[in-house]
Amino acid sequence: MTTTPQLARLQSELAALKADASKLVSGLRESQFNWRPDQQKWSMAECLLHLNIVGDRYVRILETVLEQAKTRGFVAHGDFAVGFLGKWILANTEPPPKRRFKAARAFTPSYGQPITAVLPTFLHLQDQLTLEIERAKGLDLGRVKVPAPGLPLRFNLLLTLEWIAAHERRHLWQARQVRENPAFPPAQRDQIA
Repeated sequence: MTTTPQLARLQSELAALKADASKLVSGLRESQFNWRPDQQKWSMAECLLHLNIVGDRYVRILETVLEQAKTRGFVAHGDFAVGFLGKWILANTEPPPKRRFKAARAFTPSYGQPITAVLPTFLHLQDQLTLEIERAKGLDLGRVKVPAPGLPLRFNLLLTLEWIAAHERRHLWQARQVRENPAFPPAQRDQIA
């Protein structure tokens, strides 16, 4: 099956997000990874763990929805649109944030997570999401509806995939702000014995 330029672009974006996350946390100590600018803001670990929670939920939903869409014969080729509401949702998701949203309890990360658990999980989820995009080839991205976790809403498949990428960019941007904070703890120098 041929892929739409939209799906090919989304796969490239997920690959770029993997590279960005790896570079962002490269060389960090656990204390830096879990450092918060203040008690009301998330650490880099919490930003990535939130993406892991949301990403895991979406992978499971997409597996089911895509299988059902194939069974029902929801196929089409061409360019698809997200619509006016979709454009508004994406504009309010992309970084830097124009609006702030409180994460639902189910998507709130726990504090104090190790890099060795959080980063590999994030990278693995990007691979899984890329596979789901591959499985979406040939499907009607406008007709296939995907439930939004934690909300009583359904969005078309294209908007869902676009939102996932925008949401990840938003929280990686947020994590980058933590690392670039002037009060961010410096790397420890090797101690001379």
